[in-house]
Amino acid sequence: MRTFGLAAVGAAMIALATPAVAQDWTNSKWGPDDEIGAANLITAQSVAAAAKLVTTGKAYSLGIIVDSNTPAFPPRTLSVTILQPNQIETTGLGPTKTTYNDDIFMGWLGIGSQIDGLGHIGIDHVYYNGFMDSEFAKADGLTKLGLEKLPPIVARGVLLDMAAFYGQEIVEEGTQYNREEIIAAAENQGVEIREGDVVLFHSGWLNLLDGPNPDPKRYVSTEPGLGKSGAEYLVGLNVLAVGADTWGVEAVPFGDGVGIFEIHQILIPMNGIYILENMDTREMVKDEAWEFMFTLGFGRLRGAVQQIINPIAIR
Repeated sequence: MRTFGLAAVGAAMIALATPAVAQDWTNSKWGPDDEIGAANLITAQSVAAAAKLVTTGKAYSLGIIVDSNTPAFPPRTLSVTILQPNQIETTGLGPTKTTYNDDIFMGWLGIGSQIDGLGHIGIDHVYYNGFMDSEFAKADGLTKLGLEKLPPIVARGVLLDMAAFYGQEIVEEGTQYNREEIIAAAENQGVEIREGDVVLFHSGWLNLLDGPNPDPKRYVSTEPGLGKSGAEYLVGLNVLAVGADTWGVEAVPFGDGVGIFEIHQILIPMNGIYILENMDTREMVKDEAWEFMFTLGFGRLRGAVQQIINPIAIR
């Protein structure tokens, strides 16, 4: 398993711009017991509206193929073992000689295409809705904010082609998508970001994994992505989730005045907005599929912080 190069992060070890002691964000607008954040925006009406976006019936798989060589933030690794239980010296089970393969997964759930749940990121041990990690982060699973509580996500999706916006095949690392850039890119594509949307950014970064000139070390050590005013802009629009074709969604190296993974903090603990990483948007860009129905369901592993996912976009 290749791991994340820490040099870029180490060079940006600066104090968080958001004071860890601030308390105004710790009370969810959905009430003191809320554990799903922006997923509260999913309603029967919003799902029905998203379904109306399907006009061609074409479906796009946004998940990348994951294996033991997939670059990941350290110390995350995974392996899969295939075995045939109790069949090594037999002809199979019973008179029909039934044989079968099973698989054992050993690894981290935050590898490849993944969703960051509300229990993933905190500020000085305080997480979404003011929950303290000492109260809910147990070794055998979260007792609050676990991803098993997240309802099926069906929502309007918007894709912004930042590679085209900057006129680059692969957007340069450290490039920040801030408020002005997001507004301009959306206007160029003739799309509008609305409340409850899943917003995806395309940078061409995944070509560093499987393109003609792969560079997995560069892929997982830096990245273009969301900047601070861009994150605050999306928060103001009340989006449901933010994703990108990069491993961390936000720009690395971190920008001036931006703390370490502060964009994660703005989105997840402060506003209950989900993060979707390593989304493969290349085929959608070819088809100019800027607006679509976004769907996501995954294994409901109790107490999980993250999950490997394969969302489906349908237009």
